[in-house]
Amino acid sequence: MSVEIAHRGAGKKLPGRRLRKIAAAILTVVGQAEAELSLALIGNAEMKKLNARYRRKDYPTDVLSFPVDEKLPSPNRLLGDVIISVEKAGEQAKERGRTQDEEMVTLLIHGIVHLLGYDHERSAKDARVMKRLENKIYRQLCEQGLLKV
Repeated sequence: MSVEIAHRGAGKKLPGRRLRKIAAAILTVVGQAEAELSLALIGNAEMKKLNARYRRKDYPTDVLSFPVDEKLPSPNRLLGDVIISVEKAGEQAKERGRTQDEEMVTLLIHGIVHLLGYDHERSAKDARVMKRLENKIYRQLCEQGLLKV
């Protein structure tokens, strides 16, 4: 299993070691221990451009996920890319009364679950299924001592 992290813009300030460890734990929890994942930590300006280009929404979002086509040959399963706006995570953390670290982990979980094919925007039922899986992952990370409730 491999988790690669790229830091750009506002993401340069955030150390990646803890996020790499948590990403690896998430992959294990969801039965993808051998999978590969790319994580990019960026700022709002770059996220706004990506959101406009790929979702046609002209504002920065918190997290985007880009799954890799499963038809591509790979010795290990390459899940895809999760991109998190560190600035947006900080803004949301303040609004929600969380630490930025807690918000980053929540967004990382959300992004990885999207890579697994879940999508809360398809229907209310899909949103409930996705939220239950995210909560399960969060609980298991807490049980492993990686997160505190």
